[in-house]
Amino acid sequence: MAQTMRNNTTTSLFASDGKSHPLQDTLVGVTLVLGAIAFVTAMFHNLHLLSSWTGLVGILTGAYGQFISATTRERFGLILGMGAAAIGFFLGMAHGGLFGGIVG
Repeated sequence: MAQTMRNNTTTSLFASDGKSHPLQDTLVGVTLVLGAIAFVTAMFHNLHLLSSWTGLVGILTGAYGQFISATTRERFGLILGMGAAAIGFFLGMAHGGLFGGIVG
């Protein structure tokens, strides 16, 4: 038989290559959680400190995750998380910024 048998069981939710990527999976999860927090808290004017800081950290973790990502599934989750984090960051900056008027 010329065809090779392929085992479709993956060791990770985000790994499509059959290998385990614990650091990348952790960065995807952290970026998604930070993006969700930044996005939701950006809807409230008085939570601009939380939304701007979580958005900034979410953008940075997502950017590093993009840099070391290995599969398309990881990149998809990172882009979603970074988009939500960026919206939360920009709205948080518009509502008062990272320091809330303490500096400047």
